[in-house]
Amino acid sequence: MTNEEILVALQIEGITASKIEEGGELLVKLVFAPDKRKEEAVKKVIGAYWSFLYRGWIIPGKRSDLICLLNHLGYREMGGQLRGESVERLGVFKRWMRSRRYSESTVKTYGESLVIFLKFFWDKPISEITEQDVVYFNNEYILKNQLSASFQNQVVNSIKLFFEKVEGSKMRLDLIHRPKRQHLLPNVLSKEEVKLILNATANLKHRTMLSLIYSCGLRRSELLKLKPGDIDSKRNIIKIKQAKGKKDRIVPLSEKILVMLREYYTYYKPQTWLFEGQRENEPYDERSLSNVLKQCLAKAGINKPVTLHWLRHSYATHLLEKGTDLRYIQELLGHRSSRTTEIYTHVSTQSIQKIKSPFDDL
Repeated sequence: MTNEEILVALQIEGITASKIEEGGELLVKLVFAPDKRKEEAVKKVIGAYWSFLYRGWIIPGKRSDLICLLNHLGYREMGGQLRGESVERLGVFKRWMRSRRYSESTVKTYGESLVIFLKFFWDKPISEITEQDVVYFNNEYILKNQLSASFQNQVVNSIKLFFEKVEGSKMRLDLIHRPKRQHLLPNVLSKEEVKLILNATANLKHRTMLSLIYSCGLRRSELLKLKPGDIDSKRNIIKIKQAKGKKDRIVPLSEKILVMLREYYTYYKPQTWLFEGQRENEPYDERSLSNVLKQCLAKAGINKPVTLHWLRHSYATHLLEKGTDLRYIQELLGHRSSRTTEIYTHVSTQSIQKIKSPFDDL
């Protein structure tokens, strides 16, 4: 099983698994509703323990430990092995995506999604797969195992792209429907909560990274891809290069964050990347940064399930509440469509708080 298949298998069992790093060691955090059977299965994994800090079970992060957990849960792998034909066509699909300059994360995600689908029909030649098989897969695998709508959408995207661009299939792709889009409001922190989080660490590097995400509304990947030359202190801007959608943009740099960056640069003297990892010429690790945020949340006494993206959402919402035009916020965030940016109007409390409830007039 691939790592993606293992995570899906755990999700099928009702367990959410996420990777964390502690003391240079890769671990996996497991979260699930109270269940004696699952708890006993986790305890059988050597090195497993309950963490009050992470509010979940922690096990070693090796693939063998995850497979061991699945075995203790009594999980049986779905389907059979990929047919030789499927392996060859999967390779063609990945090469086609790379030739079209799809990002490596998309190549990986779509490839893993397609593997799950083709394994489900391991005994059927690709040429015989129809749109009705996709419907059957959605019902008997996605819905039956209560997998998320986003995962279903991801699989459908990979199936459509594969059969249309690589297979040139006669399959009626217009009959393959994506799940209805969920309209979820972004999670936003108050300015007081943001301040508590940023002040919760005395580590200059950690505080600078988190502060830069909030002060410029950066995505995690954008922060970690920054190079020293991307900071233009004379014009007070940061150049974000080849971000999501392969778009460049610039964002304003506040005076306060510039002072912090100068202090950070003097102390750490970064060379290749603005925020470098433990290994030479490698950027700071994504999981380590998420772990930094978790530690800050614990120290600040904030019990919300905050992620790094909450800081970006908070930046946009706080700008809107200060009266910044939505068109400018759209440019600052790098959104392709104004509809994406408009969602922040639904979480801004500035106008809502002015509304007087009729209950007060009773």
